[in-house]
Amino acid sequence: MQQQISVITLGIADLARSRRFYVEGFGWKPVFETAEIVFYQMNGLMLGTWLASALAEDSRRPPAAGPGAFALAHNVATREDVQPLIDRLARFGGRELRPADAPPHGGFRGYIADPDGHAWEIAWNPAWSISPEGHVTFGT
Repeated sequence: MQQQISVITLGIADLARSRRFYVEGFGWKPVFETAEIVFYQMNGLMLGTWLASALAEDSRRPPAAGPGAFALAHNVATREDVQPLIDRLARFGGRELRPADAPPHGGFRGYIADPDGHAWEIAWNPAWSISPEGHVTFGT
C-alpha cells in the first residue's frame, strides 16, 4: 500500500470566515469552490474546508463526533518567519494559541487556531529542508 495522504478535510462553521483566514491570512488560492466547500491545492495533497453539517451528513457522523486532538503544520523557511505569520493569521480571523518559542526538541514554533478552532503549528525546523515547491523533507 502506498504511504500517502490525499486530502485533509476540516469541518467549518462559516465558509466566508474560513476562506478569509486561508486566502487572506495564508495567501492561498482556492482551486475549487462551492457553497459548502473550498479546496486548496497543497504540495502533494489537497486541503478541504467543508461546512461541518455537510461533512457530518456525508460521513454519517454527528457534527460533534467527539475529541480528536490534532494539529496541522505549516513549516516556514526561517526562524524569523514564524511569529510574523502567526500575527498575520490572527489579523485574518485566527486566534493565537501559543506565541512562537523554542521547544526542548529544537527548532522554533507557535500555534494558532483557524476561525473554527483547528490548530495550526507554524514551525521552523533547522533539520528539515523545504523545496521551492513547498515539499518538506525530514533531514537535510
